[in-house]
Amino acid sequence: MFFKHKTTEFEYLIVGLGNPGLTYENTRHNAGFAAVDALLSDLKITLKKHKFDAVYGDALIGKKRVIIAKPQTFMNNSGRAVRAISRFYRIQPKKIIILFDDISLPVGNIRIRRKGSDGGHNGIKDIIELLGTEDIMRIKIGVGKKPNPDYDLRDWVLGKIPKSEFQAFSAACENAANAVKEIIIHGIDSAMNKYSK
Repeated sequence: MFFKHKTTEFEYLIVGLGNPGLTYENTRHNAGFAAVDALLSDLKITLKKHKFDAVYGDALIGKKRVIIAKPQTFMNNSGRAVRAISRFYRIQPKKIIILFDDISLPVGNIRIRRKGSDGGHNGIKDIIELLGTEDIMRIKIGVGKKPNPDYDLRDWVLGKIPKSEFQAFSAACENAANAVKEIIIHGIDSAMNKYSK
């Protein structure tokens, strides 16, 4: 039977943050994209729809239907896609899960938060400003701090994940993907207990 899409059928919006294009693949700033890719691989689906300044698709996690998206604006304008998708599908901010890079966490670690400030992350800052609330779940993926205070932050986050850290980074992205499923099926407290470091 053909399943018709309605704007009220989806319970969660899962968004991985990053910059589009081959230039930015495997960079620290694209940790959110990498985590979403890990989730898509686990669910055996691909994102085929192009609208709302994003590439997106839908999936079933547990018994709940979700939208999974990767904004195709650059990082600083991530809020445009999140706002457009959440409005169209009538998904409340508290049912949005954002996955993104965090320089304050060591590579390999993830941290789950129920809500909070942008923490200096421009993608999160734009989402909070456009949605008008900090009440948004987020999964932070550690990419490590700058090697020294004078190192340019932009160069650091747009730098490639080194081979020596790639295994730990990939494991963190898989844990972030599993944490998304845990949040949706068992709740955020369970996910925080299992995956936050």
